[in-house]
Amino acid sequence: MQIISAAQTTASGWTWAQTAGLIVPCIALFGAFLTYALNQRAVRRERRAKTFAEALTAVEEYLEMPYRIRRRPESSSAVRQQLTDEVSSLLARMAFHQAWLQIEATTVAGPYASLVATARAEAGVQMSLAWQQPSITTDSGMNLGIPYPRDRSNAARATCIEMMRRHL
Repeated sequence: MQIISAAQTTASGWTWAQTAGLIVPCIALFGAFLTYALNQRAVRRERRAKTFAEALTAVEEYLEMPYRIRRRPESSSAVRQQLTDEVSSLLARMAFHQAWLQIEATTVAGPYASLVATARAEAGVQMSLAWQQPSITTDSGMNLGIPYPRDRSNAARATCIEMMRRHL
């Protein structure tokens, strides 16, 4: 039986210490890379979720416009201008989100476009009717009693949210 000394091992080639010295930094680099990749994935998911929420908020604000119009203060040209500017701004925001989704989340773009179209159809008619009603001048009148129907918009929103969840 022959015993190999440390000097013979070093002279003859690779040692376990050298192997460990190479493997440990590789494992550390892999761990750092994996942590970075998972963090970036979480950041992208959070960014997408926030953008989806902002897109849904724009539609929700648009669906609330018939109430805002109905509850407008005494009608004046300044009030009418402000409310119509808000409607225009909401339409622009919804168009922005539609374009963003077509670029970044194509599977969500269709359901969101359907939600926007449905909301515009429902709230558009309701806004027209709200403009024809007199402005509310009493506190008790602020509670309109019967909500504007939003069944189609609610169904389209549920479909859109489900697709957004899948995309995340």
